[in-house]
Amino acid sequence: MQKRHIHRRQFPLKLRRKTVKAFSFLALCLIILAISRPLIHLTITAWQDREKLPAPPTGFLNDASRMNLTHVKEVWSVPADAKTAELQLSQLLQRAHREGLPVSIAGARHSMGGHTLNPDGLVIDMTTFNQLTLEADRNLLHVQSGACWSEIIPWLDQRGKSVKIMQSNNSFTVGGSISVNCHGWQYGCPPIASTVESFRLMRADGSIVTCSRTENPELFSLVLGGYGLFGVILDVDLQVVPNEAYRLQQAVVPVEQALETFDTMIDHPDATLAFARMNVTPDQFLQEAIINVLYRESDTDQRIPALSEPEQASLRRYIFRGSGGSAYGKKLRWQAETKLQPHLQKQCVSRNQLFNEGVEVFENRSADHTDILHEYFVPRAGLAEFVAALQNIIPRHEGDLLNVTIRQVEADQDTFLRYADQPMFAFVMLFYQSRTAAGDQQMEALTVELIDAALKVDGCYYLPYRLHATPRQFHKAYPQAEEFFALKRKYDPQELFQNQFYRKYGLDSGTP
Repeated sequence: MQKRHIHRRQFPLKLRRKTVKAFSFLALCLIILAISRPLIHLTITAWQDREKLPAPPTGFLNDASRMNLTHVKEVWSVPADAKTAELQLSQLLQRAHREGLPVSIAGARHSMGGHTLNPDGLVIDMTTFNQLTLEADRNLLHVQSGACWSEIIPWLDQRGKSVKIMQSNNSFTVGGSISVNCHGWQYGCPPIASTVESFRLMRADGSIVTCSRTENPELFSLVLGGYGLFGVILDVDLQVVPNEAYRLQQAVVPVEQALETFDTMIDHPDATLAFARMNVTPDQFLQEAIINVLYRESDTDQRIPALSEPEQASLRRYIFRGSGGSAYGKKLRWQAETKLQPHLQKQCVSRNQLFNEGVEVFENRSADHTDILHEYFVPRAGLAEFVAALQNIIPRHEGDLLNVTIRQVEADQDTFLRYADQPMFAFVMLFYQSRTAAGDQQMEALTVELIDAALKVDGCYYLPYRLHATPRQFHKAYPQAEEFFALKRKYDPQELFQNQFYRKYGLDSGTP
């Protein structure tokens, strides 16, 4: 009896052990499967990401779109010495007048509509003109217009200062940034023009004038956000602020709750930088958002972290680049941002660190595809209708949307060709596009519909990108454009300063 009793107890034990082993093996298989798919996906992405962007052929230039290959007559680099530069630049403009050469002005060439290019024209390369001085007691940076933010941020960091308003990347020049009147993550702030105290401008006749809100104020408002059509910006007096330590708070919410969540999170005196990012996975397209708000560190003993190179740059690049043309890649990126990133991010980060990352970390290196930026400005009252339009229009055109970042911009009181005539929310969108005529036509059709959707809710679109807007749309979005171009011809009667933007919307025309 006892022996049989023991046997009956041992049999279930063996069965349980086998069952546990079976479940353990199954769990291990599931873990391996869960890990292997993203590893395989990222490995393939890394393998395909080895291309280097080729330089344009001799005699040609392009911009960040890689869709504007343009033959130019000459590229002229500005000498580093200010006096030499001003003398030779004046002589160059005189020669351009004599030879009938249109002149365009280039920095890092990150616009996408040929704003720095003119066919068979003369291109002034400002990037060697990059000297910096600081009036620390006035929080005023004196900077030559060819300086890149990647040069400025480390320089200011050593002096305990930071840029007041700039884009979210450091790859652009000061001259380019104020010529497009950029904006950034800075909550409750107007565009960068609000931080410009003054600048010096070389006009088409070679004369140099100082422009500010009290000296040549009309020219001041025209040049800021004027796309290089009024002269060469030589140097700028720009407001700066102390560098600070920040802590990040995030919330992932359905899009219907995003605005309420944003309002709650920024209702704090230490809220400084804020932006949202939307889910672009096909099965949850624009139905969720990550709200990101950075607050000044309240712990006064917290040291400001030293400036360093961006962390996990390769991993973040492969996760991002793997989302192009891949529904799985988009889902993997969203999962990484919502589930993995919160555990990897630092508790404290400096203001300068946040701005000190170049577009090169994520740029498209493919020979066959490119990334195209769009940006639309929408007032609060039109947000729900505009998002609903995006959810309909983009899939219908089979647009491959990689990213949507939403930022808040206050009304612009300084520039003539303004995009924010009231407080706006900016939708910054990045699309993955084939570098073919068919791909461009598809993007143009998509863009025209998206611009109409923004205009319908009393919004606007941003001008530094592809010139797909119709003249009707351009003049509806910018009703002051007719007067803007008339003033351009007043200050530059021979229309020396030109680019592809001007050729499409302003050359020899004063009416829509």
